[in-house]
Amino acid sequence: MTRILVVEDNADNMKLFRWTLEDEGWEILESTSAEHALERLIDRAERVDAIVMDISLPGIDGKEATRRLRQRPEFAELPILAATAHAIKEEDLAIRAAGVTDIVTKPIDEDLFVATMRKLVDHTAETSHGARLSR
Repeated sequence: MTRILVVEDNADNMKLFRWTLEDEGWEILESTSAEHALERLIDRAERVDAIVMDISLPGIDGKEATRRLRQRPEFAELPILAATAHAIKEEDLAIRAAGVTDIVTKPIDEDLFVATMRKLVDHTAETSHGARLSR
């Protein structure tokens, strides 16, 4: 089963992400902070197939969390979808420079969000086969 880690500190957004992704049949893991997400992925070696990363998190933000993951070889190809309310060009460039795979803006357009996630998850399945994080 496809496992997606959603890193989001807003309860309403988390519910929307959970319901939308569960409707696709995917297993959802939740983290309300980047610190917790990094602990789950790096320290506890939890397996995920993709991440939805809120960019505006307290403490370590989504850009920094993405940079830290990308520094590790086992996360170099992991799809990371950034979710942000800041739809300005300069912010978009900074988010992409952190190493995200793609970006969606808030408020979330559910159809676009699902289509983007399908593309990321399907691409991962097609290109990695046994190379997913299966630690």
